[in-house]
Amino acid sequence: MIAEAGVSGWRDGMRIVMIAPPWYDVPPHGYGGIESMMAELVAGLSRRGHDVTLIGAGRAGTSARFLPTYVPAPSARIGESMPEVLHAALAHDIVSGLDADIVHDHSLAGPLTAASRSVPTLVTCHGEVDGELGEYYRVLYDTVSMVGISEAQRRIAPDLNWAGVVYNAVETDSFPFREDKEDWVLWLGRFNEDKGAHLAVDAARAAGRRILLAGKLTEQMEHDYFEEHVRPRLGPDAEYVGEADASRKRELLSAARCLVFPITWEEPFGMVMIEAMACGTPVVALNRGAVPEVVVDGVTGFVRSHAGELPEAVEAAGTLDPHACRAHVRRRFDAEVMTEEYEKIYRRVISGLADPTEGSMSLALPAN
Repeated sequence: MIAEAGVSGWRDGMRIVMIAPPWYDVPPHGYGGIESMMAELVAGLSRRGHDVTLIGAGRAGTSARFLPTYVPAPSARIGESMPEVLHAALAHDIVSGLDADIVHDHSLAGPLTAASRSVPTLVTCHGEVDGELGEYYRVLYDTVSMVGISEAQRRIAPDLNWAGVVYNAVETDSFPFREDKEDWVLWLGRFNEDKGAHLAVDAARAAGRRILLAGKLTEQMEHDYFEEHVRPRLGPDAEYVGEADASRKRELLSAARCLVFPITWEEPFGMVMIEAMACGTPVVALNRGAVPEVVVDGVTGFVRSHAGELPEAVEAAGTLDPHACRAHVRRRFDAEVMTEEYEKIYRRVISGLADPTEGSMSLALPAN
C-alpha cells in the first residue's frame, strides 16, 4: 500500500485502477463524453507519477496499462444489458488479480462488485441520480463512495454517499482557438429529445442563422427522434452533417458563431459546452441541470429560461469575447484542474475521511 497516506500529500504515487464503460475506446474516435474525460484523467494522473491501470473495451489509447474486456468495443450493442454485465464480471476478475489502492469505476454495473474487495471503490456518476438509478446507488451506499460531476446533480440526491464533486474537463490546448467566427451556428450531441436538436433548429431559424447539426445517430430511439422531429426541419438553412470524429468536432466547434445547447432535462454536465468554449465559441443554452455552473451568462454565452428567448441570444452571441470563453475553460475545466481534484478525493477515500464539504455546497472546486 501507499507509504504514509495523508490528505496533505503522499510519499509515493497511488496505484489506481480505472474502469471504463464497455461501449467505446478510451479516448473515443467520435461520440463518447465519458471516455474523453477518462482519457484526460488517466493522462493527468500518469503525469503526476501515479500507477494507473485502465480496464475498458476496444484498443489501448492512453499511456496507462490497458486491460481490455471486449475487443473490439461492442459499440453497436449499446443499450443491451449483456455487454454491461459481462464487462462488469470480467473487470471484477481482472481487479482481483491487481494490487491497487483504489478502484475508480465509471461504469453502471461495475459498482455491484465493490463489496467483494478490500480496497475502496469510488464511483463517478455520469448520469441521472434520481428514480431507479438513485435507488441503485442508495443500495450500494456502504460499499462505494460517489463523485458528482456538478452541484446540480448532487442536489438531486443529497443523501447518497458523496465524496465530493469534480467537474469534467478537457485538455484546453488540444482544442483549436479561433477568434474569427463564421456566420452559422452549431448543435452537436446525441439525437435524443432531451438534447433539444429540434429546439436548436427553431432558434437558429428564428434568428435568421444557418445551423449545422452533428451528432450520434445509431440507436433506434435516436433514429425515431430524428425522423419525427429533426428531419422535417432540415432545409437550406439547417443541415445534418453526420457524426463528427475528434478532428471534425474541433473544426466545427472552432468555426461556429455559437453552440446551441437547448437541453430539456437536468443534465448533470455537458462536455460539449466546455469543448466549445475551449475553442473560443460561446454557448447559448437553456437553464437546466449544470448549465449555469458551466456557462457564465453574458461572458462565455447566454443562459435562458425559455426556448423563445434563444433566438435573441443566438444573435447576441457574436458580441462575446472568444478569449474570455477559452480563459474560463482553462481556469475551471482544464484537465489539470480535474486531475488535482480527483487526487484530493482519492486521498480522502483511501484514508477513510469524510467529504469536508458535506452539508454545504461550497465544494472543493476551483474558484472563478
